[in-house]
Amino acid sequence: MTAPPTEAPAATERPAHRDPNVLRWLGAYTASMIGDSIYFMALAWAAARTGSASGTGLVLAAGSIPRALLMLGGGVLADRLGPRRVVISSDAARAVLVLVLAATLVLTAPTVGVLVVVALLFGAVDALFLPAVGALPPRISTPGQLARIQGLRALAARGSSIIGAPMGGVAVATGGPSLAFAAAGVLFALSLPLLLSLRIRPLPGPETSGEASDTEKTPNAWNDLVGGFRYIRRHSLLGPLMLVIALSELGFVGPLNLGLILLSEQRGWGAAGMGWIVAGFAGGAAGSALLLAVRGRVPRAGLVMCLMALVGAVGIAALAQVSTVALAAAVAAFVGLTAGLAGALCGALVQTAADPAYLGRVTSVSTFFTYAIAPLSYPATGAAVALWGTGPVFVVSAAVCASGGAMGLALAGLRRAELPR
Repeated sequence: MTAPPTEAPAATERPAHRDPNVLRWLGAYTASMIGDSIYFMALAWAAARTGSASGTGLVLAAGSIPRALLMLGGGVLADRLGPRRVVISSDAARAVLVLVLAATLVLTAPTVGVLVVVALLFGAVDALFLPAVGALPPRISTPGQLARIQGLRALAARGSSIIGAPMGGVAVATGGPSLAFAAAGVLFALSLPLLLSLRIRPLPGPETSGEASDTEKTPNAWNDLVGGFRYIRRHSLLGPLMLVIALSELGFVGPLNLGLILLSEQRGWGAAGMGWIVAGFAGGAAGSALLLAVRGRVPRAGLVMCLMALVGAVGIAALAQVSTVALAAAVAAFVGLTAGLAGALCGALVQTAADPAYLGRVTSVSTFFTYAIAPLSYPATGAAVALWGTGPVFVVSAAVCASGGAMGLALAGLRRAELPR
């Protein structure tokens, strides 16, 4: 049986990038994110090797279904059991699932049915992992370091994508999908010792400590979920922040994922041009993450977040108007810088404003917009581009993003929001 986590002793606040506790969490998170990248690369290749185009699409889409259906429940579970326990359990489950699949593929060729089942199970576990990993930072550091942690987390996410995709490609080329799945499983497993060694800060309040939560007072999970929605709705800052997140994601995800592919095809830039544009965006986003990780705090965070959302929206509209790959990559870098900073500040405000006892549920709602609702814009984006072209669609998407920033500026509570010193 695992020993209970030790509580972090009260001490002078140290920068997150020098805190061994934060660095252990960051190492575990990075290993999991690289494992994610390799897993999705291996899944795509394994699905393609079945020889069925429709089956491949079904496999790649299957994981999003349980992720959307169970995400909010994952937030409830994180608050009931504690985010550390849920993250450890979900990472362990992902490791076992992917390693079993790797062993299976050594013995037999992949089938659509097997891959769909794995994708469904992985998506279900992901629905538990994502809210819990987002709720951990306030439990391992002080409020004044949460903005810096968001910057470090964003850097890890960007770096994981850059490292994970090539690693997955090399593994598939060397030993097929089975080797890539094995590599992903090992990385999930490597995160476990780091997570187990985390020192967890107690929840504030005289009656709570360790992993305890106010959800123990409610009779069932449904009441917890309803209570979480009620808490967000009544909160002066979290309610508006959730609306900003929803509008920003709906306007951002379609054009920056599917829209850029269609734009590159129309301009004749090809896959290489698309790669440069994506690299530009990633570079800008990494720059914003580094800025926040180094500074640790941005004054007038609410105002800066809203302004960056508005300025980034202008860049989205401009993407469809440029005529060369170089200009498109430069504009994409600008969008990555502004949108990345807005997103990181938004995450830091959510984590500092939310009562830690509700943070799993709050995180699940914000994550739900990103991973469940926003992808629904793909079909609409594709159909709109077919009807009207990329220019008008990018402008409309930019307007949706800008509406989130404008709404934030119109609300004094959000406009004046500050991060802890």
